[in-house]
Amino acid sequence: MRTRIGLSARFAMLAVVVLACVLGMVALVWDRQEAMHREAQELSVQAISEFSSTRLLSRGQAATVQLAESLVNPVYYFDLDAIGGAVRAVLRQPDVSYVIVYDNEGQVIHDGSPDISTYGQTMSDPFAYEVLGLEAAHVQSNDTLVDIAAPIRIGDQRLGGVRVGYSLAAVKAEEARVGGVMASRLQAIGRSQLLWLGVLLVGMVGLLVTIGVVLQRSLVSPVQQMADAARQIEAGTLDADVPASRRKDEVGDLMRAFAHMRDSLVRHDRDIRRMAYTDALTGLSNRLAFRELLDERVAQGHGSAHQLALLFADIDDFKRVNDTIGHDAGDEVLMQFSGRIREVIDRHGGGGSELARFGGDEFVILLQGLAGEDDIRPRAGRVATALVQELSRPISVHGRQIFLGISIGIALFPDDAADVPALMKNGDIAMYQAKVAGKNCYRFYSRVMDQAVERRVRMEQDLRGAWERGELSLAYQPVYRLDDGRLVGAEALLRWRHPEHGHVAPALFIDVAEQSGLIEAIGPQVLRAACMDARGWQEEAPAARQLFVSVNVSARQLRAGDLATQVEAVLRETGLPPSRLHVELTETAVIGDEARVSGLLARLRNSGVKVWLDDFGTGFSGLSHLRRVPVDGVKIDRSFIADVLRDPDDLALTTAIIAMAHSLGIQVVAEGVEKEGQYALLRERGCDMAQGYWLGQPMPDEEFRRLLA
Repeated sequence: MRTRIGLSARFAMLAVVVLACVLGMVALVWDRQEAMHREAQELSVQAISEFSSTRLLSRGQAATVQLAESLVNPVYYFDLDAIGGAVRAVLRQPDVSYVIVYDNEGQVIHDGSPDISTYGQTMSDPFAYEVLGLEAAHVQSNDTLVDIAAPIRIGDQRLGGVRVGYSLAAVKAEEARVGGVMASRLQAIGRSQLLWLGVLLVGMVGLLVTIGVVLQRSLVSPVQQMADAARQIEAGTLDADVPASRRKDEVGDLMRAFAHMRDSLVRHDRDIRRMAYTDALTGLSNRLAFRELLDERVAQGHGSAHQLALLFADIDDFKRVNDTIGHDAGDEVLMQFSGRIREVIDRHGGGGSELARFGGDEFVILLQGLAGEDDIRPRAGRVATALVQELSRPISVHGRQIFLGISIGIALFPDDAADVPALMKNGDIAMYQAKVAGKNCYRFYSRVMDQAVERRVRMEQDLRGAWERGELSLAYQPVYRLDDGRLVGAEALLRWRHPEHGHVAPALFIDVAEQSGLIEAIGPQVLRAACMDARGWQEEAPAARQLFVSVNVSARQLRAGDLATQVEAVLRETGLPPSRLHVELTETAVIGDEARVSGLLARLRNSGVKVWLDDFGTGFSGLSHLRRVPVDGVKIDRSFIADVLRDPDDLALTTAIIAMAHSLGIQVVAEGVEKEGQYALLRERGCDMAQGYWLGQPMPDEEFRRLLA
């Protein structure tokens, strides 16, 4: 007998089936929703984590590089107070755990503490090894710390480095906080959804559609929008569109919190960009900002009538300000110069003009114009003329009037260059030519300048290995004692016979060797060869045992710090008595680091080597060096001797130098004696020794040996 199923049972069965379907659908929806919650939470936390880390790294790198640049002069002059001030300013920043300034051997110069407790200690932490030889900013990290290091260099010379340690505690705490907030908000959303499920079950199929729509509009869509915004923020688009909400529930709170977080990130990014693109001293745009602007302007100029003029401006003799009256005065000069330049640009630059400080005492100016309306070349000339005139006026700093000047190089786009690197290179070349032309002037770039640079590069290439190929040799100019006319020594002079161009003027190739750093390899070879020749004189002629040989030492050799060790090794190798070697230094090589130089020269003198100041009287401080630098003698520059018979001022200066040196127990050599009258006058004034063409021209070693015989 068949059992009859009534309508109620069918309805119940249908209800059960429908309810099962609804429950299955709800289960599927719930599973999908939970997956979206987890994805939103993971994406938000991941976005916060990556952005916070990237922001910390970007801010840290910019701050570390800026600190390294600000420490160049304090480290170069070993100004611990200035170093400590800069270090402590960084230590006061949030998240900074430590700041370490170290030298090239990895020894700590300053750690920001009042007593510098780690001074002189070698860095031994796990991050120390990789930062010793770095040439650019370097980042290392572990789970709790980010270590950012940057080299401290002046020109091509590396003085040491600085390390800044940033704690990741704040980043991880922010990640945990955001994760907790997201989790709590999503849990609250989950509880709210349970209520909707009950409504769905009561409302059956019809309500399922309604509830689905409500869920889609009230929850899924906002979460998806926030997830999309989080992905854009993660990709670097900080102005991503975050939907606004007036809802008073947890989703509204989450959406408003997310919007506030986005606004906070935008503000921080704006502040970081402002710090990264602005020169801290003058408030002008810095190198990075200007380079981006120049890239944009050049890109706009391709295929259009736009013209650009790039003016490279460099303050003449700015180093003299830092060396004589201090770096605070130098900063004041830079600020006054930037103000004057800005005034000139506002008056003559026209629309679209930009000014930036490129670093140190260099400024760059960008002028923009349209071909045919206001040609850019005459306008650039007017601006450069106005700048030269304006910056030739004296500057009052710390109660003193300072006369400087400015050298300007001008390169035009598209006439002189088709891209940014070429435009900047050509502007720099033109500025260098303005320096060569006598400073305090401007020069437009021309193809001839490229040829001059090419010749200089070719000369540098030819100079490499010239000593090993036998092209470089030494000539010796005799030095005579004035009271009895006796030969007492000789100055070793470097000569270059090029296989194609013949004899190259020393003023040309020695300057190239200095600028390129080749002098650091050639200098020790010259020293060794001169000492070996002098030792040979003594062996061949007993009367020559009292002769000395003087060798010129460049400023780069002096800054290298191992000159005394080199001299001692050469003397041991050649067997030349130390008292028979005279080391000659230019006065400008001593300026700026007299404390370190004094210690180096004292070591040389203690070994018996004589130290002389060459080209004396041409530096910035003159006789003041005789009180602070231990020397045995000075060589009066030939520019004073040339007119000593005609110019009363040169005679007075020469006489004063001789008297002052003798009062300090220092001997005097006169260079450039080319007339008998000069010789007689110098002997009358009590000068000790002299050299020059009238007494004897520079000659090869063989000829000098015949002179001894």
